[in-house]
Amino acid sequence: MADPTIRAAAALTLLTALTLTGCTSTASPPAVSAPVAGAALEHVHGVDYDPATGATYAAAHGGVFLVSTEKLPDSYGTGPASISAGGNGPIAGRAQDTMGFTIADTGTLFASGHPDPNDPAAVQSPNLGLIRSSDGAQTWEPVSLAGETDFHDIATTVLPSGATRIYGYDAARRVLRISDDDGSTWRDGAALGTRDIAVDAGNPDRVFATTEEGLAVSVDTGSTFAPVDGAPALFVLDAIPVTAGGGLVGVDVESRVWTSTTDGQWEARGSVAGTVQAFSYVEGENPWILAFDDNGLRASGDYGDTWTVLPTS
Repeated sequence: MADPTIRAAAALTLLTALTLTGCTSTASPPAVSAPVAGAALEHVHGVDYDPATGATYAAAHGGVFLVSTEKLPDSYGTGPASISAGGNGPIAGRAQDTMGFTIADTGTLFASGHPDPNDPAAVQSPNLGLIRSSDGAQTWEPVSLAGETDFHDIATTVLPSGATRIYGYDAARRVLRISDDDGSTWRDGAALGTRDIAVDAGNPDRVFATTEEGLAVSVDTGSTFAPVDGAPALFVLDAIPVTAGGGLVGVDVESRVWTSTTDGQWEARGSVAGTVQAFSYVEGENPWILAFDDNGLRASGDYGDTWTVLPTS
């Protein structure tokens, strides 16, 4: 394993650079080319899987894409895996710059970022705030913070009341924000620089963040964070569902995949190619992960020992 000082320095450099990637001024909208049929998927900010429909999505600089998973076995997700995306570019032809993106346990898609540059409202309102879709990204509706906030990462969990708690990282203010009512109202949590956040699948008040100083955890709903002793210098991460044993899975700054148990025991697994832009655990009977790295969008059923490249156009 590399020297901890070197790893910490690498984490600081990489996390700082990529936390700022994609940030835009609120004075003007981002410059994004209009989508074309069959456009290749690139500059991906998020990937996620919907166990209710079996659909895999990639959120990118040029819209939200449905990902073809026909090359994967039925052990992928909830199966069968054979979803064809058709290669027709972003869903509904909408080229919004989708930064934060996640699929809640309820099946609702939540996102943030910047509007499609072809939308006349983009000049007046360059930040989307929180938006949601209940029809697989065919249409989106504003929830809150329109024109105000660009969440670079979003994580959700269902509370005992049935409401969806949303953690959103406001990159411009470098603050974690929290909503306990499906995104309608918000409060500020801790100020920190983070690349990725994930909610403990067994505890909605426990949230993890990859930071310049290493992996951090909050046990008070994001109000304060403390270092996770003995954890690898993760760059991206996701929570493993309780039904799959719980814990975390992530990729460190040296491209190594790691898993942890609920009691904090870490195990080195496979690896990715270069820097991971987006990462997600795929819910199902078998452990699958998705990563968009230097080799494109790929899926692994053995925590990174082997990978299958997925079509992206």
